[in-house]
Amino acid sequence: MSSAGESNAATVRVALPYHLRNLAKVEGDVLLEVAAPVTIRAVLDALEARYPMLRGTIREYETGQRRAFLRFFVCEEDWSLESPDKALPDAVAAGKEPLLILGAIAGG
Repeated sequence: MSSAGESNAATVRVALPYHLRNLAKVEGDVLLEVAAPVTIRAVLDALEARYPMLRGTIREYETGQRRAFLRFFVCEEDWSLESPDKALPDAVAAGKEPLLILGAIAGG
């Protein structure tokens, strides 16, 4: 049972690529309060609510799917193809590790 003033929200760190930090006018990692369960969908919902200018830049408006040239990394693993509703590891939910969003680079 939580006492008055406590919340079930986690503070999640999100590391954005330069162009999205520039668009949102932020420097460094973004800290977001995210209610449990902490998932990629919940983090992106919180990110877009706080920075409306990012809506449609990370995921499609209509489908909510990740944009093709962005990748999600969690604890040094590529989570780009994981379900957006899969719970993130405790290290990310506790803010010890960031949810890293990277722009994919194609070429050879």
